[in-house]
Amino acid sequence: MDSSRFHAGELRVQQRAGVRDDFAQRAGAVIRDQMPDQHRQFFSELPLFFLGALDAAGQPWATVLAGEPGFIAAPDTRSLRIAGGLLPGDPLQGQLLPGRHVGGLGLVPATRRRNRVNGVIEAADGKVLDIRVLQSFGNCPQYIQQRSHRPEAPRTPPLVLRSPGLSAQDRALIEHADTFFIASANLDAGAGAARGVDMSHRGGRPGFVHVDADGTLLAPDFMGNFFFNTLGNLVEYPRAGLLFVDFESGDLLHLAVEAEIVWDGPLVAAFEGAERLLRFRVREVVRNVGALPFRWGEAQPAVQLARTGTWNEALAQAK
Repeated sequence: MDSSRFHAGELRVQQRAGVRDDFAQRAGAVIRDQMPDQHRQFFSELPLFFLGALDAAGQPWATVLAGEPGFIAAPDTRSLRIAGGLLPGDPLQGQLLPGRHVGGLGLVPATRRRNRVNGVIEAADGKVLDIRVLQSFGNCPQYIQQRSHRPEAPRTPPLVLRSPGLSAQDRALIEHADTFFIASANLDAGAGAARGVDMSHRGGRPGFVHVDADGTLLAPDFMGNFFFNTLGNLVEYPRAGLLFVDFESGDLLHLAVEAEIVWDGPLVAAFEGAERLLRFRVREVVRNVGALPFRWGEAQPAVQLARTGTWNEALAQAK
């Protein structure tokens, strides 16, 4: 597998970053069209699985599925079967249909291990999803905060709050977050083998996502694996879905956003460690209160955070 594993948007970002002719083409060999056995076992042991998909209107949403280990199975190297896991009130309820593309991310905060899998839903029988794997690859543990979880009963009955904008409680969750997840997509036929949905993780110091007075979010984009799956998708299709998790309460904050890449400028230069910035304008908010059946302890920060700045420092320097 060569650079054809990347679509035009990803290749343009690689070119802009100066890695297209070096790392990116060699990295194509890492993106497989089937899962290695260690990934198949990894997915089968997960109690959580982060998922990205589009709704009927073409809006990507980022979410998380939860279940007992074993609710995800890999019958063979090109198939993933998910039995349940979608929580009541999830914005993707009724949207995971045959023919729809999905992006999946398995992440274990306690070990900082993560693997990704992208594919298309072949069958949706009741609560069971059968996914045909189109892309499979691992990611390094950079920027993942180490956490251990414990079971906790979810809120019953579910409380789902929907709004066109952020509440004060939503802003507080974002402004203290050290982690979020982003779903992006490029479903253009010209994308070839790289066509599909991607689900990715972003981590930073608590408060690394800045919220402007008008509710616009601004987040630094740090050095990653140079695939530029998320950025490449956003170049082609700027809608995205964000997920923030309240690890203490189990709240899930889903945001439908319009994304913009800020390639350079005073804020990029002022935020230590940032390669560029991501600006998100919120289109819709879904807060699922106490939905997750898990809670997490205090985080052990990723070592990479030591080389990153803060918004207070960046905003002061950019004045």
